[in-house]
Amino acid sequence: MNQNADLGEPVIRVAMMPRDTNGAGTIFGGVILSHIDTAGAVEARKAACTKIVTVALHEVVFVSPVYVGDIVSFYASITKIGRTSITVKVLVEAERWADCGKRVRVTEAEVVYVAVGPDGRPVPISEFK
Repeated sequence: MNQNADLGEPVIRVAMMPRDTNGAGTIFGGVILSHIDTAGAVEARKAACTKIVTVALHEVVFVSPVYVGDIVSFYASITKIGRTSITVKVLVEAERWADCGKRVRVTEAEVVYVAVGPDGRPVPISEFK
């Protein structure tokens, strides 16, 4: 059963491929981190119609491995909008190909983005709504 049913549809879904594996045969944590950043940015863009940059990715603890063939879903929701920043919570779930679609929680993270202007300096989010 989908533990994240209350979050609606995932922001992104990705099939894990052999090129994403580490020496232990599981998916590199860095691959998952990259997708977390992408999913968070997709969600953050709903609140900021300007360029945003990642400034922080808070503690990420992997509670389940991800394997080749898993379909990984990234659910995101905005938790805070500041003057120039947007905080997004991203939950990650893997659908096990080898286990008839069983879903397991992989990790979660809080990602902070900052809206920036053409000069790359922070700008108020409200200027671009």
